[in-house]
Amino acid sequence: MTSCTPGARIIPGFKKWSPATGSFRLPEVLGFRASGADAEAVAEAFAADLAELLVTTVCSATQAPALEFVIDPEDQRFAHIPEHVRPEAYRLVVGEAIALTAPTARGLYWGTRSLLQLLAANPALTHGEALDWPDYPVRGFVIDVGRRFSRPAFIRDLIRHMSWHKLNTLVIHLNDNEITKDTGRPWNEAQHGFRLRSDSDDFAHLASTDGSYVRADWESFEDLAASQGVNIIPEIDAPAHARAFIVHHPELGRNGGDSDMLDLTDSTAINFMKGIFNEFLPWFRGPLVHFGADEYDREHPQDYRRYFNEIAAHLRACGKTPVAWGSLSVMSKGAGVSKSAGVSKSAGPEPPAGYDRDVIMCSWNNEWYGPLEATSDGYRIINTNDDLLYTVPYADYYCGTGLPLERLWNEWEPHIFGAGQELSKGHPQLLGAMSALWNDLVLEDYTEQDMYTMVAPTFGLLGQKMWGGTPPGVTFSEFLEAQKALPQWPGKEFVRGGK
Repeated sequence: MTSCTPGARIIPGFKKWSPATGSFRLPEVLGFRASGADAEAVAEAFAADLAELLVTTVCSATQAPALEFVIDPEDQRFAHIPEHVRPEAYRLVVGEAIALTAPTARGLYWGTRSLLQLLAANPALTHGEALDWPDYPVRGFVIDVGRRFSRPAFIRDLIRHMSWHKLNTLVIHLNDNEITKDTGRPWNEAQHGFRLRSDSDDFAHLASTDGSYVRADWESFEDLAASQGVNIIPEIDAPAHARAFIVHHPELGRNGGDSDMLDLTDSTAINFMKGIFNEFLPWFRGPLVHFGADEYDREHPQDYRRYFNEIAAHLRACGKTPVAWGSLSVMSKGAGVSKSAGVSKSAGPEPPAGYDRDVIMCSWNNEWYGPLEATSDGYRIINTNDDLLYTVPYADYYCGTGLPLERLWNEWEPHIFGAGQELSKGHPQLLGAMSALWNDLVLEDYTEQDMYTMVAPTFGLLGQKMWGGTPPGVTFSEFLEAQKALPQWPGKEFVRGGK
């Protein structure tokens, strides 16, 4: 959002906007021309969305178009943009016609989100030129479906709404269980869930009876996400939070199965988890897979370290980049350098206990593993700070009714983790940030609509913060006014009762 965008404020706003004299008015029939199949797919998606938002006829143009889509990776106007975010850059020129240019299809797609917001707010656009790109490559959200199932339509609408604000990463937390220390119930009564349903007899029994995704559901997530510029990161969480597996195989659990933690004293549970990943990795198209690894019993650090290293190596051997919740300050008082990880001693300290460093760490808690220690140990990290970015519906901890938006607007940027833990803006090991919704209170009565009401207002604000930071001179109240005036995102399903 900027104060100088043509005809309206968009969220997130342009990095650069240079106004010119004149204005473009949307015609009754808008013709477009696209160069190449990828650009044509983006153009067709734009046409469908614009028709929904404005009931405007959009068609492919055989003569001079009013709108042109171009993908040009050699365009030198993008050369100064940092390489790690350049694929998401775009250039928008508004004149007698409109031209969108980008080095990739994803950048072109982000340009259409800005253009849709502009046109839906005011079909008359000021002439000018925008050049836009994100500050960080990871801008995301975590949804906990392990403790509370979300219908496929809800997941797809999260993807659509995230995309509207250029949020590009959705972590789907696929298994978890009741926190029995809070409810006082024994483990054999604890609610638990694993949300993938395999056709294989070896794994089909793991799927929750109160809701799970078959492969066709997952394909629908991946298809939509690919078309909307969003990466899906699946998370299968262990060796803690593993009750959904232990309930079917008590021999895998600590205390004879009376636990939600895997027994890691031998290789049985580790091999079981490798088998689960082997079964479902073919479902997952993206390069990143999250293997959890948080909140294990701190009295068993060597067992934990073995699990962490073996699962990380297994995922890499399967062609995936492993992601984990940062826990190493508690589990080992620092990561150290695993000689097998191939990291030089200059990358950080080398305590005796070595952890694989080729893992992306979600820095979720400053005591479990804060950003200063994680980056010192050489890890690439994502800011998922619990104090600032966690919503737990109706809880009296974290944020029970939604994130504190005014506090975030006034005090937060992706490099800020609270409690004196702060990195430099644009730190090379900081990939970005993600907020999260955790369904800890499994006995509480609430719906997907309640969840959506809590998280929906955050996407615009966090999208702005992760894409371009806080716009100079824009107050929180001004941002709220702009957000209220913003057109609704297209393609809703679950609010219309989709299945």
